[in-house]
Amino acid sequence: MAEEPQKKTSLHTNGLTKPASLGAATRAGAGGGGGGGAATAASKKLVIKNFRERPKLPDNYTQDTWQKLHEAVGAIQSSISIKYNLEELYQAVENLCSYKVSATLYKQLRQVCEDHVKAQILQFREYPFFVHRNDSLDSLLFLKKINKCWQDHCRQMIMIRSIFLFLDRTYVLQNSMLPSIWDMGLELFRNHVISDKQVQNKTIDGILLLIERERNGEAVDRSLLRSLLSMLSDLQQVYKESFEQRFLEETNCLYAAEGQRLMQEREVPEYLHHVSKRLEEEGDRVITYLDHSTQKPLIACVEKQLLGEHLSAILQKGLDNLLDENRISDLTQTYQLFSRVKGGQQILLQHWSEYIKNFGTTIVVNPEKDKDMVQELLDFKDKVDHIIEVCFQKNEKFINLMKESFETFINKRPNKPAELIAKYVDSKLRAGNKEATDEELERILDKIMIIFRFIHGKDVFEAFYKKDLAKRLLVGKSASVDAEKSMLSKLKHECGAAFTSKLEGMFKDMELSKDVMVQFKQYMQNQSDPGNIDLTVNILTMGYWPTYTPMEVHLNSEMIKLQEVFKTFYLGKHSGRKLQWQTTLGHAVLKAEFKEGKKEFQVSLFQTLVLLMFNEGDEFSFEDIKMATGIEDSELRRTLQSLACGKARVLIKNPKGKDVEDGDKFIFNGDFKHKLFRIKINQIQMKETVEEQVSTTERVFQDRQYQIDAAIVRIMKMRKTLGHNLLVSELYNQLKFPVKPGDLKKRIESLIDRDYMERDKDNPNQYHYVA
Repeated sequence: MAEEPQKKTSLHTNGLTKPASLGAATRAGAGGGGGGGAATAASKKLVIKNFRERPKLPDNYTQDTWQKLHEAVGAIQSSISIKYNLEELYQAVENLCSYKVSATLYKQLRQVCEDHVKAQILQFREYPFFVHRNDSLDSLLFLKKINKCWQDHCRQMIMIRSIFLFLDRTYVLQNSMLPSIWDMGLELFRNHVISDKQVQNKTIDGILLLIERERNGEAVDRSLLRSLLSMLSDLQQVYKESFEQRFLEETNCLYAAEGQRLMQEREVPEYLHHVSKRLEEEGDRVITYLDHSTQKPLIACVEKQLLGEHLSAILQKGLDNLLDENRISDLTQTYQLFSRVKGGQQILLQHWSEYIKNFGTTIVVNPEKDKDMVQELLDFKDKVDHIIEVCFQKNEKFINLMKESFETFINKRPNKPAELIAKYVDSKLRAGNKEATDEELERILDKIMIIFRFIHGKDVFEAFYKKDLAKRLLVGKSASVDAEKSMLSKLKHECGAAFTSKLEGMFKDMELSKDVMVQFKQYMQNQSDPGNIDLTVNILTMGYWPTYTPMEVHLNSEMIKLQEVFKTFYLGKHSGRKLQWQTTLGHAVLKAEFKEGKKEFQVSLFQTLVLLMFNEGDEFSFEDIKMATGIEDSELRRTLQSLACGKARVLIKNPKGKDVEDGDKFIFNGDFKHKLFRIKINQIQMKETVEEQVSTTERVFQDRQYQIDAAIVRIMKMRKTLGHNLLVSELYNQLKFPVKPGDLKKRIESLIDRDYMERDKDNPNQYHYVA
């Protein structure tokens, strides 16, 4: 039985033979037998193989197909309908590529596209608008024409690419040196249209003219600009090399001139507002029609010409006014704009520091403002804190420089700010200060501590604070023990335990005195003659409290007797101690009878002694009172002034007048009237006298001499030998208060005189410690 011959197959599409893409020997089962012996024979095999030779294309197929494609491309370029089905054209390209004519096809297509693009330039060369280069209307018409040409070209190339897509995705993709059909179209348009110098200049001139008109406030066709600039950007280096460079040059010139002119014409807030507006406008241009890559150089150009060139001028012209008037929004804008420019923040920092120093100095150095100095400092600190928080975004550099500036100006006037801060705290902690709740008082004390930190001579503050605290405690004038202890805690945290140890000792004395008085009252109840006076004594440890000058006065016999009783009681419990009575700190409650009725007076001990004299008579001269009481002259004058010249005139002075003179007579005022039953007569010791103030300052100065001496000896004992300059440098590091080089030199001379140290025989600037 003969075997069935092998079969050859071919596939047909649109009359074109295409090689089968089956395997070289695809196996398949035979479908049935041939002769009568089929039942006994093996099953037949059908083998399908490729053509041994590729079938030849019809003679004119390539030429005819290209003619069809050429017509289609021409129709697209002429914007007329294509005669052929697009699928048919696509298949035709695929068939040509399959028969290895891709290279020829690509060249033919490129040539057709190139011829068409070359023809486009003629319309622009013949274009009459080149005569009127500066005519904005002609320029606009030209831009619209070039834009239409570009849009048509893009639309045509998209359609052409869709027909020749198989060529683009096979042959072009495999040849890295060839541009894609789209890129080829861009290249042709760039080479034959936009690279033409006349066309390019006219296009870029027109674009720049439109942008200039928009910057001047006119409405322009933004979509046209966007399309043209997108064209330049798509054409690779044309945007960067031909447009952007000129655009940035013109921008630079425009804003350089505008900055110079507006800095002369406008106030700083208006100028800064204009700068912000310009930056916003240019940012919008980048988003709307410029290439994104232009943003950085464009914004940098605006910032440089409108801000960078005028940083100092802006601040000199307007910063002080903005700060004086607390113009928060304008200051915020200033900070934001200056932060954009290199060196902007630094120069703003310098002017900020200068403003704080200058303004603060006017508060501190003027003695006429002493009364309100501390409140003005607190208000000024609140103001700058608010500006830093809201306007300067809590920038650490501005915070630190503000602190340095405060420290600089507040110490331009040594000692006085420290003294006034102590007195301000006293006014807030004194009883009768109802202007603040406990929470508000705590906030005020916190703010005071911030100002206190800036002061170098904290020993001055301590001296005045201690003196005022003593008065508040001894006369019972403290508003709140909690507030007092809170302030003490703040000072301890700020300056350490050594700074507050004496102040804490004062509170301890007051608490111990209360316990002693409980025991004394029990002691008095066991006495045969307890007396008519209810005595309260505060026992003060001398080292803790301010130094008081003892003043001998003539107490009446009952007072002297009570003093002795207390002395016997106290020394019986604490042997070896010495009591010294401080009459200047004493006060009493006196009961008096007038025609109107009974009254009680809260008065100082000196006032008490004067008033008690009028139990013996109705009229006494200044000299009589002085002799009887033994009160020192100036103190007595102030005491009589408070009784006869103040609001509550228990005595009548003859002749009338504000000052107490020698020879003045004082008469008991039997007709005295007052709406209150208990009357507080101005207690002289609560009013600081000039003498007290000078005395406190002198004590601080004296303490400083001791501290300087101790520091010098301490350093020399450790170093044994030291040069003058090194010694002075060490002293500045150790001393916590401001000191002049001349004062240090005096203390060194004093210690040499007292044989604590000696000069080197050969080098007078060298010192040796004397053991």
